[in-house]
Amino acid sequence: MNNFLLSLFFLVCYAIAGVSQTTISGYVEDAATGEKLIGATVLDELSGEGTISNTYGFFSLTLKGDRAQMVASYLGYISETAEVRLEKDTKIDFKLNQGSLMEEVEIVAEKYERIEEETQMSKIEVPVEQIKRIPALLGEVDVMKALQLLPGVQSGGEGQTGLYVRGGSPDQNLVLLDGVPIYNASHVLGIFSVFNADAIKNVTLTKGGFPARFGGRLSSVLEINMKDGNMQEFHGEGSIGAISSKLTLEGPIIKGKTSYLISGRRTYADLLARPFIALANRNNEQDFKLGLHFYDLNAKINHKINDKHRLYLSLYNGSDVFSNEVSEDEFKVGGGIRWGNLISSLRWNYQINPRLFANTTLTYSKYDITFDVFQEDSFNGLTQSFSAIYQSGIEDYGAKVDFDFIPSPRHYIRFGAGTTRHRYDPGAIAFDISVVDTTFTFGNDPFFSFEHDVYIEDDIQLGAFKANVGLHGSIFDTDEKTYVSVQPRLGLRYLISNKTSLKASFSTMTQNINLLTSEALSLPTDLWVPSTARIKPQRAWQVAAGFAKSFGKGFEFSTEVYYKSMKDVISFKPGASFLFDFNSDWQDKVTQGTGEAYGLELFLQKKQGNTTGWIGYTLAWNNRTFDEINGGETFPFRYDRRHDVSVVLSHQLTKKWNLSTAWIYGTGNAISLPIYKYSIADINGDFFNTPQIESLGDKNGFRMSDYHRLDLGAEWKGNPRPNGMQFSWVFGVYNAYWHRNPYYTFADSEAVYDEDGNFIGTEPVFREISILPIIPSISFGVKF
Repeated sequence: MNNFLLSLFFLVCYAIAGVSQTTISGYVEDAATGEKLIGATVLDELSGEGTISNTYGFFSLTLKGDRAQMVASYLGYISETAEVRLEKDTKIDFKLNQGSLMEEVEIVAEKYERIEEETQMSKIEVPVEQIKRIPALLGEVDVMKALQLLPGVQSGGEGQTGLYVRGGSPDQNLVLLDGVPIYNASHVLGIFSVFNADAIKNVTLTKGGFPARFGGRLSSVLEINMKDGNMQEFHGEGSIGAISSKLTLEGPIIKGKTSYLISGRRTYADLLARPFIALANRNNEQDFKLGLHFYDLNAKINHKINDKHRLYLSLYNGSDVFSNEVSEDEFKVGGGIRWGNLISSLRWNYQINPRLFANTTLTYSKYDITFDVFQEDSFNGLTQSFSAIYQSGIEDYGAKVDFDFIPSPRHYIRFGAGTTRHRYDPGAIAFDISVVDTTFTFGNDPFFSFEHDVYIEDDIQLGAFKANVGLHGSIFDTDEKTYVSVQPRLGLRYLISNKTSLKASFSTMTQNINLLTSEALSLPTDLWVPSTARIKPQRAWQVAAGFAKSFGKGFEFSTEVYYKSMKDVISFKPGASFLFDFNSDWQDKVTQGTGEAYGLELFLQKKQGNTTGWIGYTLAWNNRTFDEINGGETFPFRYDRRHDVSVVLSHQLTKKWNLSTAWIYGTGNAISLPIYKYSIADINGDFFNTPQIESLGDKNGFRMSDYHRLDLGAEWKGNPRPNGMQFSWVFGVYNAYWHRNPYYTFADSEAVYDEDGNFIGTEPVFREISILPIIPSISFGVKF
């Protein structure tokens, strides 16, 4: 039956294509490195028909007639032209050269798929080179912080990397690195992200109108692809900054056939602190050891078996370490926290024929966290010890197959299927006590679930009208329940003129796994858990409409309005927490409710020329309703932010100097604060020795002060030396005018005096704490 359906599908597709047409297919790549270019435009100038390259640089264009004038172009590269006789199916690989700076950059990529031509709306691609030029905290280039500057995207708070997209929470974002989900995308409690920009090829964020090939999350899809590695020659780059150093190496293993890339990054706050700690303790009998760092390691091997088969092996490993140990004579005490990700993927590309491309992927993803504390004491040769270790995490094994079928320039069909096995470790603590010679563990046992999905979508073009129609289906199996979900997707585009279009989209999404987290600072102790018989999957639908236009030299403008409805979103019940209460069922601590988000987004971007950047504005509302929270009344989500403005500019002043700036403004976060206190008498009727009880007002009924800051940056690049080395310096200032942006707010009291200066009592006040003042930075880089 399955073979019959597949055969019928291909018969229909070939009927669409026609039998008298010729297909031109191949790859678009960087001429110097062999790096495949994603989203490159391939156009026949004679017929006006065109297509774009897929995630692996592959394109296919089926044409009528006897000849074609093919042009391949990509932003930042010089277009390449080839004349083709349409006598038989033909393979062409376009090798594009990068454009140089200043005057020459104006002629680069004059032809590429403009924003008004794309069916997809609510999608933004930010060139990696543009991300690197945005001023960064402590000079540490950060992909996630760059994305927070886009309309419809908010940060969780001062200095944090979490993404809150169109009313969603961070766990509702599908973050993919080379197609593999990452469950914790931040370091240092959210201040830095796990993505090393030196190892990244491209970044794409989809906020709505999701194509059918994506599923499993409600709010956004963030696709990040690693570089493949230079196929032609060895190269490297590295930098030394205020808090970290990094090094990237790439080159051919077999020239033109096999390449590698390896990139590492490490902070060294603990290394810098060691001599100061030793100096402070030189007259002290205690010995103090500090572990405080994070690291990332990216690696990739790319092998071309032949013109039709390629293999990619990718690996990412990253971890945070915070630990301390104090020892004196024969006494020792210490502890720490460690958390991190390990992901890998093996991908096989197979060009089945000039119109059909397949990719098969095996994936592995693991996130875990460990708390430990220990004490050891020795006396008269007898050692007594105590230790406790808390562990939790999530682990995935997955497999999927995806097909791209391009029967004609009017249809781009994608279909595929996948399966994932999830293992959840929702928290267990183990004790080891030497005095009584015993070890015991309590907490929740690991459990499993299986998630299967299938999809089909078609990008259809009929004159000025273009549509992306798709269907995504999922089956989620747990020990107690099976959930089946069918999710229709629709994207529409109507080209009003050559450079202006109207767009609309509708999508439904289902999320079967959940993150248990508090609305306070996002800690790595947050736990991933599945939907169960008691906890339903989260569901959402979103509708959007917009207008897109390109004009001038590289300017793009878009505006969108959207509405998103969410059902069965999850939250802790008031006062509930997972920490220090391991024996009770986590399902008893959570509640489910509804949410809605709606707003307006404006976006003006310039990707070409000496001056690039964007201006973004968001007007948004974001609410939640739970029967067991706030008395069942609707309240603003913590990250409900009415106004968001971002201005990002980068200017190539000379061939050596680039200047950049970013200004951000946002309405203050919604917070809950106590509005009165009262005391309860003890058994003797005494109020003086009993603690006061604070009572909160409406959930998130107060606002922090508005957030705004200005960041400045400058980069100097020296001329390349005869040996190929090029040096650079990057200077930055974070929060240049030192605005004290609130990190958190707490209730306090202050003295009250009468007109004569006599103390008459106290009154309650709320104080805001700021943690990031003006911060200058400098880093040194080298390319070779």
